[in-house]
Amino acid sequence: MLISFSRLQSTLKHIDDSKLFQAFVIGVIIISALSIGAHTYHLAGWLEQGLHILDVGITIFFTIELTIRYLACSSSKRFFSDGWNIFDTIIVIGSLIPAGGSTILLARLLRIFRVLRLVSMIPELRMLVNALFKAIPRMGYIALLMFVIFYIYGAIGSMLFGHINDFLWGDVSISMLTLFRISTFESWTSIMYETIAVYPSSWLYYVSFIFLTAFIFLNMMVGAILDVMTQETQKMRDEQSAQQPRSANTEDIDELKQQIDELKELIKQSQLERQ
Repeated sequence: MLISFSRLQSTLKHIDDSKLFQAFVIGVIIISALSIGAHTYHLAGWLEQGLHILDVGITIFFTIELTIRYLACSSSKRFFSDGWNIFDTIIVIGSLIPAGGSTILLARLLRIFRVLRLVSMIPELRMLVNALFKAIPRMGYIALLMFVIFYIYGAIGSMLFGHINDFLWGDVSISMLTLFRISTFESWTSIMYETIAVYPSSWLYYVSFIFLTAFIFLNMMVGAILDVMTQETQKMRDEQSAQQPRSANTEDIDELKQQIDELKELIKQSQLERQ
């Protein structure tokens, strides 16, 4: 019985690692995404029924696919130690909720998240998402520094320009919202020209703020993400190289030649003894 299960597990592992099977799963995920988008249109009754049957078939396939991955894994602990497996399990279980009655909205929302399974199936996308999550702590410190700059400039802007336009510079919170609008370059020149009419040198306020937020802090954000992405890329390459069979190097070849020479000597000695 144990041997039979071991053979089954080996077969399922071979299926799970198959490039053809993985490509088929990705294709089903794409079809699932298209069917979800089709539900947002007003369609004929027969087409709605066809999409419903397709949705049921996709849900059954995802359930079978997840079962194959679970059984192919050596242990439950190892399977659930991977966060992506937990994510896929939640999405698949959520898809089993009937899309009808009071749960129709929840069921449709959970089916939308099935598109995210595309991330768990493609290693490069997984690497990008992992890098993004790992970069959040660094980005948090940069965001905190940006908040300090926004607060300082907001307080200064409220003090200097509050009497010019109370709607944009009435208090520090409104000023910070105005500064956010300026940082996105949304009609910021009209705001600047309004204050320049009263304070001709106020352009320094806007230029210095844009230089800090749009150039320095944005590049710091990009740099933090790129640094983590570089580490994740190297980690993924190391894992892939570890899974591949190690190629013979010069030392291995020399050792093999030495063993062959010793074997030849033993054969010669054996032949001489027989003579």
